[in-house]
Amino acid sequence: MKELTDYGGKFDPQFSYDKFTKETLLKLLKAYSEYMLRIDGLWYLTVMNKWGNDKAFDCDSKVWEKGTLWEMQTISSLLNVHGDDVATVMKYWQVNPWMWLYRYDVDLKNPNHAVLTINHCPTLISIEKEGTGREKRICHEVDTRDFGIRAHFFNPKIKVIPLKLPPRTDYSDCCCQWEFKIEE
Repeated sequence: MKELTDYGGKFDPQFSYDKFTKETLLKLLKAYSEYMLRIDGLWYLTVMNKWGNDKAFDCDSKVWEKGTLWEMQTISSLLNVHGDDVATVMKYWQVNPWMWLYRYDVDLKNPNHAVLTINHCPTLISIEKEGTGREKRICHEVDTRDFGIRAHFFNPKIKVIPLKLPPRTDYSDCCCQWEFKIEE
């Protein structure tokens, strides 16, 4: 049977995703990742517009504390990403569903030391366009906590140190930069 590049044509009562080509599945994965990011932003803005930024921030924090743990358990189990060093955390960043939409570099200095540089962040770009300064709270508080939760899932001894955080004045510079390290 020929693999599908789309779902044009007649209704298929035996449809399943495994009928699509690898390329089509990758396009879907990217689209689903973008959808997830947009839903996150839309619900945040909806709560913010109705009850204010403090309430939206509080809700966001509670949702992602729970959601991140589920994501970590599911993805690391599904893709067999296990270990207790920084290299394992960087492997996780590579397969994290959010990172599909970001441009980033990982400088793995050794298995227990890496620098993650995010060069393009759709969330930051949207918040910067908004012009209200929310990037400081989101990037400083949410990301610092979130990156720590992800690192500590693999090893609570991993230190996550922000090297560069918004607000940015030079938009050709990276969005943010983080050091992950286990000190012996």
